[in-house]
Amino acid sequence: MRIDVLSLFPDMFTPLKQSILGKAIDKGALDFHVTDFRDYTENKHNNVDDYPFGGGAGMLLMAQPIFDAMAAVEKQAGDKGHVVLLDPAGRKFDHHVAEELAQKEHLTFIAGHYEGYDERIRELVDDEISLGDYVLTGGELGAMVIIDATARFLPDVLGNNVSADEDSFQNDLLEFPQYTRPAEFRGRKVPDVLMSGNHAKIAEWRLKESLRRTWQRRPDLLEKRQLTNKERDLLDDVKHE
Repeated sequence: MRIDVLSLFPDMFTPLKQSILGKAIDKGALDFHVTDFRDYTENKHNNVDDYPFGGGAGMLLMAQPIFDAMAAVEKQAGDKGHVVLLDPAGRKFDHHVAEELAQKEHLTFIAGHYEGYDERIRELVDDEISLGDYVLTGGELGAMVIIDATARFLPDVLGNNVSADEDSFQNDLLEFPQYTRPAEFRGRKVPDVLMSGNHAKIAEWRLKESLRRTWQRRPDLLEKRQLTNKERDLLDDVKHE
């Protein structure tokens, strides 16, 4: 996958080149580029924003630098990709949106700053996404979160390709509790079933604990899920324990 970001602060994306994503970039599983759209301004002061027509607080990003930066990305990559605008009015980002975006071959994020965008910028956009019902100082942090969550679904990004399938929110369930060595730590023991070697019993325990954790912490997720008969029975057990 190729990922492009249009931003006024390209250095903010340095952390993405560390750890798991950094390894993915190094081995070519992820092709990552950041374009500073201030480089594409046509005015002598390199301004990228201006006052809104009709008055109002704050400054708006101008259309011209972003249009021209997008044209440069398209020329280099061969297409502009699936263009995502980070905007508080966009659809809310979640696990399923990350899976959806991971199916694209090329993603381009527009990370804005200031009060907002010139409305004409939206002509470039295929998707508008928000992290939630709050406002950040800019779109860079939102873009990084979306890129990180999305990249985890790409082949060869995670060390274990099964990991993404077992994470919280997969199939609308929170992840089951997990343990590692030692088997006993300061009087706290690992559940016996996990030491039993009985894979069927372990799978059932994990499913039950996922249902328990989801019911206790995020019952709204269970409303989205079509429970199997086995899951209903396990959830009933949880509720009566």
